[in-house]
Amino acid sequence: MLPGVFQAKKKDGSIYFRSTLTYHGRHISLGSFETEQDAHTAYLQAKHILENPDVTISNVIFQDYVPNHEKLVTLLNFRDNGIYIKNPIYLFRSYFNYYLTPDEIYKFDIDDLFYFSGHKLLKRGGRLYVNDYGMQVTVMSRYGIRNFASAGKDYLFANQDPYDLRYENIININPFHGVRQRSRNGMVCYDVYIHIKGDYHIGAYQKLQEAAVAYNKAVDLAHQYGVTKNFPTNYLAELSSAEYGQAYLDVEIPVKYLKYLKKICGYYSQPSEHPAVQVAAKLIQE
Repeated sequence: MLPGVFQAKKKDGSIYFRSTLTYHGRHISLGSFETEQDAHTAYLQAKHILENPDVTISNVIFQDYVPNHEKLVTLLNFRDNGIYIKNPIYLFRSYFNYYLTPDEIYKFDIDDLFYFSGHKLLKRGGRLYVNDYGMQVTVMSRYGIRNFASAGKDYLFANQDPYDLRYENIININPFHGVRQRSRNGMVCYDVYIHIKGDYHIGAYQKLQEAAVAYNKAVDLAHQYGVTKNFPTNYLAELSSAEYGQAYLDVEIPVKYLKYLKKICGYYSQPSEHPAVQVAAKLIQE
């Protein structure tokens, strides 16, 4: 076998070749290859990178190498920073870059290094996520941003760079379901929408908490009128049970919304009869 190459056998009996090298006492796998020559080339190229400081993370041309970009980033980071990380992460002083692809590079705070060292960054449908305990968790949820929130509408990037995911660069405009912030006559207000047969505009509210509670109340009313959809609801951790109950009773839902529900569902009962309203009243009395 050529240097750095080991022959292996698949379950079906077919032969393939693995490439490995040792650097600073660590045994590093470079991947599996169909031919002995490709495995040997991967070994030589990885060795060249580790021994040649002229090849840097800023000038490396990933396409010129047999090992994939993830392995090359790992090697460069190990060489330059002395830390071996399996995921394609390169460390800087106060942040790190995650090379999802050679051209798609995300910047994170150094505080997130432990998490992303052990969780592989993935992308589907334009959304970043990781597999965590068997569940797909969106990366943006780490910033308090809801699933399926939209950039530019629900959150902003302070420096206009969508690849900069450091905490200081994320501005969460709409942290609650069904709430959208906008400016009206120079004043900030919060529009509430519920999606039944398309987005229906409940109304505009002056306070964010009030809008979040209004959305929850609109959801309860939709269920009362016979809508069976499983809506997400807002959790307001800053409010005690009694405070939430009072806010729930105080928030006003326009009559037009009730008429809309009656029209599409053909059912009507007094809003005060809804169990959620009764629970809110009970919480206040306690």
